[in-house]
Amino acid sequence: MSQDPVRPKLSEKGLLTPDNCVLTLIDLQPQMLFGVANFDRQSIINNNVALSKAARVFGVPVVLSTVETKSFSGNMWPQVQAIFPGQAPIERTSMNSWDDTNFVAAIEKSGRKKIVLTGLWTETCVALPTVQALHDGYEVYVVEDCCGDVSQLSHDNAMKRVVQAGAKPVTALSVMLEWQRDWAATGTYDAVMDIVKTHFGAYGMGVEYAYTMVHGAPATKFPEYVVPSAVSHK
Repeated sequence: MSQDPVRPKLSEKGLLTPDNCVLTLIDLQPQMLFGVANFDRQSIINNNVALSKAARVFGVPVVLSTVETKSFSGNMWPQVQAIFPGQAPIERTSMNSWDDTNFVAAIEKSGRKKIVLTGLWTETCVALPTVQALHDGYEVYVVEDCCGDVSQLSHDNAMKRVVQAGAKPVTALSVMLEWQRDWAATGTYDAVMDIVKTHFGAYGMGVEYAYTMVHGAPATKFPEYVVPSAVSHK
C-alpha cells in the first residue's frame, strides 16, 4: 500500500496509526441508544460522529454492522451513515459480531491487526467480540466514550472485563490525535481542527479563541444554516 502524500509515515511502537488499524462501529441504532443509561446519549452520538469523520480524514478502513434492523433495533443512525454514504452495514442476528462470518471476513479483509471498536451495548455488543478478537490475536482499542450500557454498573463491569482480557481503553479524541500526532502534518491539520471545533466543546472553543483573539485570524466560517423546507404530510 502506497503512503498517502498528505500524511507522513508515523512510527508505531505500540501506537495507533492510520495505516495499522481498522475502525468498526457496531449497533449504532435507535433502539440500542434508547436503553443507554450510563452516559449522555447525545454525547455518544457526537463522539461516534467525530470518530467517524476522523476515520474519513485519515483514510482508515471502516466496518459498519447492525443487528436485527427491521425487527427490533432500527436503522443505523443517519448522522453516522451520512459519513459513509455508499457503505451498507453488515446485518446480523447475533449479539456477538465475532460470531458472524461476514463481519469477521470484513475485518480480515482490511489486513489490519489493530481494531478500534465502538458499539452499544458495552457488556454485550462490545465486550463479546472484543474478548474473542483478542483471543484470535488481534489488538482491540475500545473507544469508551463512544459506547454505552443499560446502567453504570453494566458499563463499568464490561470495561473491566475487556481491559483484563487485554483491550486498551481510549476515547474518540485520543484516537484522532494519535492518528494526527504532529501539528506540522498540514495535510490533515485543517480537517482535524474542523472536527475539534465542531465536536469537542471547550477544546474547540479554545482553538477558535486562539486563532481569532491571539493570532488575529478571521473567524471560522461554517456553512450557512439552511432551514429545511416544509414537508407535506398529505
